Amino acid sequence: MTAPWQVLCLSPLGEDLVRGLFAHLDGAVEVTFPRTRDRAGLHAALSGGAEVVIGDFTGRLTMDAAAVAAAPRLAFVQIPAVGIDGIDVAGLAAGGVPLANAAGANARGVAEWAVGAAFALCRDLVWSDRAVRAGGWPQLDLLARGPREIHTQRVGIAGFGAVGAEAARLFAALGCAVSYWTRRPRPEAPATYRELDDLLATSDILVLALPLNDETRGLIGPDRLALLPANALLVNVARGGIAPDAAVLAALESGRLAGAALDVFEDEPPAADHPLRSHENVLLSPHVAGTTVQAQLAIVSVVRDNVVAAVEGRDVQNVVNGVDPHVRRR
Repeated sequence: MTAPWQVLCLSPLGEDLVRGLFAHLDGAVEVTFPRTRDRAGLHAALSGGAEVVIGDFTGRLTMDAAAVAAAPRLAFVQIPAVGIDGIDVAGLAAGGVPLANAAGANARGVAEWAVGAAFALCRDLVWSDRAVRAGGWPQLDLLARGPREIHTQRVGIAGFGAVGAEAARLFAALGCAVSYWTRRPRPEAPATYRELDDLLATSDILVLALPLNDETRGLIGPDRLALLPANALLVNVARGGIAPDAAVLAALESGRLAGAALDVFEDEPPAADHPLRSHENVLLSPHVAGTTVQAQLAIVSVVRDNVVAAVEGRDVQNVVNGVDPHVRRR
């Protein structure tokens, strides 16, 4: 009789919920969890025979080089998210271990957050809320801040994967002139392609929807932020390292940026005394742009379907490290 596949779940999900996803496999899968949510617990769980790993969407227990080395029987890694930063992608590829993400599962949720955040910035909703809660009634002060209607804004989207494409569609539906930049232009895109520097120079609202990697880290730094039109707005639903916190803060303080909506930061969470936390023109969010009920259900479905496919000998989907999608036991 074939031994059950050892599936290790690193995400802080309910154990009954995770086991329930694979209950129909009739003993073909044995689901385990780290005893402790720290590096020692991670490595102990991996060395205990883990074959399939469901990653940690919080980023606390990452499959870095040391973790990959601690798992001699590792055959497949499924990340219950889109981003794969912090994971030893090259190491997994070298070992022939497919790495899959949940591409597209939360695209609508993230795109809606980007549009909602742009609305909030255009109309100073967060600033107004704080002022009224503090006892004020700043009608004239708000007018002096220059509230704007979103359909008059030129929107530039850096990155045109599932999130960028959906955001472009939603902004265009509101009447915005939408442009985009990506390393591989999309002839079918319902938006105007521009080179990156031109995109920044013509964007009243800049939306970042790029993955974080060696090529994009620091991509939108001080020099590029200086290309933006005066009083531009920044919406970051990508990763904090793409537009470094210090560069964003400097652009806000200089007035180049009139406001920023940040769902992501270089270090998460940022320090309690981080100056972005107290800046009146910043909308802050704890990396939850894709956290909707619908998106979470979609991600769970992707995870379940891919793990079941691996166990049943079918190709897994959304492999991002170039490895054969057919999972093989060690």
